[in-house]
Amino acid sequence: MSGKNEHCGSALEDFLKEEGICESAKAEAVARVIAWQIAEEMLKKGITKTQMAKQMHTSRAQVGRILKAKGNVTIETLSRAAALVGRKIHLELI
Repeated sequence: MSGKNEHCGSALEDFLKEEGICESAKAEAVARVIAWQIAEEMLKKGITKTQMAKQMHTSRAQVGRILKAKGNVTIETLSRAAALVGRKIHLELI
């Protein structure tokens, strides 16, 4: 093996910035954490995907996508889902 890996010892955030994907990676990570928290609340309250879908006026498959934070899941959609499990999403600029 020749040469040294230029990223060895560097921060993940530095690498993501170099690749030009830092902000999108952060946004996706936040969406996935929120989706996971919603899923955990559903589990605690015994709410199924089918029940959630009825309350959200959508399909069970769409609830599955929301809970995986796959595709174009909006803040509005996550907020609606959070409200149905008795939670709120709090966003702020820092």
